[in-house]
Amino acid sequence: MYEERVSREPDRREFLRLAGLAAGAGTVLPLLGAGGATAGATTAPSSATDPDQLFKDGEFRRAERGYRRLLEEDDGNAHAAAQIGYIALLSNRFADAEKFLKRSVTLRPDPFYLYQLADCYVRQDRLREAIPWLRETGNATHAAYATLYERIEGGPWQVHGPQSTRVPLLGIDPLPHLRVSVNGRPPTTFLLDTGATTAGFTEQVAMDAGLEVISTSVGRVEDQEYEMYHGIARSVRVGDIEMRNVPVHWNNAERPKLPDGSEPQGTLGTVLFYHFLTTMDYARGQFVLRRKTDANLRRFRAEAARSKGDVLPLWLAKDHFPCTLGSLGDLGPRVVTFDTGGPGRGIGTSIAFAERAGIALGEPEETRGGVRYPIAPERSSLGKATRRRIKGYANENPKVGAGMRFDTIANFTHEFFEPFAITFDYAHMNLYVTGDTMDPDGH
Repeated sequence: MYEERVSREPDRREFLRLAGLAAGAGTVLPLLGAGGATAGATTAPSSATDPDQLFKDGEFRRAERGYRRLLEEDDGNAHAAAQIGYIALLSNRFADAEKFLKRSVTLRPDPFYLYQLADCYVRQDRLREAIPWLRETGNATHAAYATLYERIEGGPWQVHGPQSTRVPLLGIDPLPHLRVSVNGRPPTTFLLDTGATTAGFTEQVAMDAGLEVISTSVGRVEDQEYEMYHGIARSVRVGDIEMRNVPVHWNNAERPKLPDGSEPQGTLGTVLFYHFLTTMDYARGQFVLRRKTDANLRRFRAEAARSKGDVLPLWLAKDHFPCTLGSLGDLGPRVVTFDTGGPGRGIGTSIAFAERAGIALGEPEETRGGVRYPIAPERSSLGKATRRRIKGYANENPKVGAGMRFDTIANFTHEFFEPFAITFDYAHMNLYVTGDTMDPDGH
């Protein structure tokens, strides 16, 4: 949450005023029609009236209206209450999420919605309130986090230092990487990845930092299974900003090698990002953390208005996967994920959505995660940000969108973002995409 009192809706008049000032110099930051703040806005709305189908199609606002009607007709409708709460959580509307998710699990304690309720508290750093709901899911990983949260004394994620820090990236391939210090130890190289959670690192970093194992769980990447250790870092420092009392994890999972052949020692992910107004600037090789204040948001919007770009809606699913609106050719805009941790590719989708978008499939390739088909869509876009013939893969059942309970037509990943900067405003739930041009591959 922002440190100063802020409105839940973005101040679009102020943003447009700033963009208008920039227009005098020949640049402007346009808005994506109604999609910028409207959950589920698309150019081709679903014709369905069933709220479950509307939800599956990513028409979240219309689906919520339908679920509210069902709940008015039957106040014991646990499914309708659960879905209202889940939709609210996707947009970080915490009061509604807590109210309706708690109502639903009281009526019917479904593990999926129990976890969403726990995550509602986790996102607000109300970790102790998440503990009983995590335990009630019956999931071993959730229980490991409950044990971890029981040991945290005082507020987690305590931010110390200046209003912002701008850290140069050491490089952007295989993923953006920079130097991070844990518990005051000499900095080591960490990757940036929206598909990761909190600060995670190798067992060697944990040992050097003197971290205590509080709980354990099992992690998996494709067919790789490994032990995950959970603990509390006294300090995680990025640039001039230090975070204290941070829930962290470590393991010896395989990580992509850096250009010099060395292995990165950790990863920073979305749980850390959503505690700030965070920018991953691929094009200029910078990572920016700003404290979440009104003043910092105004300054950022003025800065963004001087660049070409777009502002898109932002949702958060499965506790750390950001979603927005995107298109594959003429398919969309519809809900997409963006897990930036896919080195060597820029787009991913299912075979079914590739066929709907008219994308040709290459020859099948066998991988540890199963069969995939190379693709290079003629056009892939997030709002006005467009890449042409960016390479990626189509799979039968892509894993990133699995378990969200709504369709995501694609996953935008590392190579798509290389000409751009992306900024996450998790208070107003906006994604800003800026760059020198919104169509760097155009002719």
